[in-house]
Amino acid sequence: MERVSHIAEIAGLKEEARRLGFSSVEERNEALSLIAHGLERDWESIKAANDEDVAEATDAGVAAALVKRLVYSETKQREAQNGIADVMALGDPIGRVRQKRELDEGLILTQVTVPIGVIGMIFEARPDALVQIVTLCLKSGNAIILKGGSEARRTNAALVASMRKSLEKSRLASGWIVLLESRSDVSEMLTMEDSIDLLIPRGSKEFVSYIMSHTAIPVLGHADGICHLYIDERADLSMALAVAYDAKTQYPAACNAVETILVHQQIAAAFIPALKQRFGQDVVIHGDERCAALIDCIPYQDGDYDTEYLDMAVNIRVVDSIDEAIAHIARHGSGHTDAIVTGDEAAKRTFLAQVDSADVFVNCSTRFADGYRFGLGAEVGISTQKIHARGPVGMEGLLSTKYLLEGSGQIVADYTGDGEHTFTHIELSTEEGRHA
Repeated sequence: MERVSHIAEIAGLKEEARRLGFSSVEERNEALSLIAHGLERDWESIKAANDEDVAEATDAGVAAALVKRLVYSETKQREAQNGIADVMALGDPIGRVRQKRELDEGLILTQVTVPIGVIGMIFEARPDALVQIVTLCLKSGNAIILKGGSEARRTNAALVASMRKSLEKSRLASGWIVLLESRSDVSEMLTMEDSIDLLIPRGSKEFVSYIMSHTAIPVLGHADGICHLYIDERADLSMALAVAYDAKTQYPAACNAVETILVHQQIAAAFIPALKQRFGQDVVIHGDERCAALIDCIPYQDGDYDTEYLDMAVNIRVVDSIDEAIAHIARHGSGHTDAIVTGDEAAKRTFLAQVDSADVFVNCSTRFADGYRFGLGAEVGISTQKIHARGPVGMEGLLSTKYLLEGSGQIVADYTGDGEHTFTHIELSTEEGRHA
């Protein structure tokens, strides 16, 4: 019976989405403020729920990296609240004018941003992601269906309960949020292309592939985060050490943590032993033959370059040129985030132009690939696709557009054959920025 009621809720979300799409930015910001205060009000109950989830996952032998993602600490709570404040500070994303054109005198075409509608978000056991997803959907006027990992079921339920309680005081209420808890609900959801406009899965490659192959609903997302860092022959070695250390160790369970470090052969003898010393005993190194000739490491095995460790482990390969590094990334990368450390302008330009990934960086850590750090307020995930949205998906990735044409009685017959009218197609200013 529980499953049936959820499906009924999903079927009713189109109307909730329409209502949100017509709401004012003041109403949406008010709701966001209420949610932020509610998280602080309900912290003790949220933390208690999370403690139970973490204890159960630990007892069940869940991998340490995944347990770390599951923890909803005071730090993550503060980050979530700061993220909400950042989203509130962003302008109204709905109704922004993208293009404006006079087709003829008195015939004006305007392209404006609109919400996608109903978003289905299926995500891993990361409760802080739930807060980001809800707040971005709310600000962009989208209804949201949430299905988190079973490991975080108590925490997710506590967070949504807090939000619903807070939204009782909001003019927008909480009918635009649906939380699913069972796998059977997900299976049913995948068949609801008439009710759901977009699915965003976050999880393993196998999981994302399963979602894509079992639904007719458009799917946005990424499977693997196999990220690379290339240390060029003209890299500043102290900078390279700092960037490599951060990219691997700052949060190894994140999808933007580096998994393979490529080192130019000209500096390998100086850099690789220094990097091993910097990593100490914390990071397990899988090295190719030339790396193994310089340091003690685990010899490379087939499949290592295609492995997303999500842990304190990294591949190191010595390459002869930037072209070899780029070819390696093209073959083994997942199109997520790849970076170069170099002091050479030509190498920088080559890397930026030829590496085909959602995020391509120079002289900085791959860990910067994040919606919050990009100034997007937060993110619902990182897309490695090339259609619609790519890279960290913030509010822009939750918007579509529509064309508005305002005339004064014009008919197409007047513009065909010997018709008396011709198109002017004059580009008009979009400085006003919004459509009433």
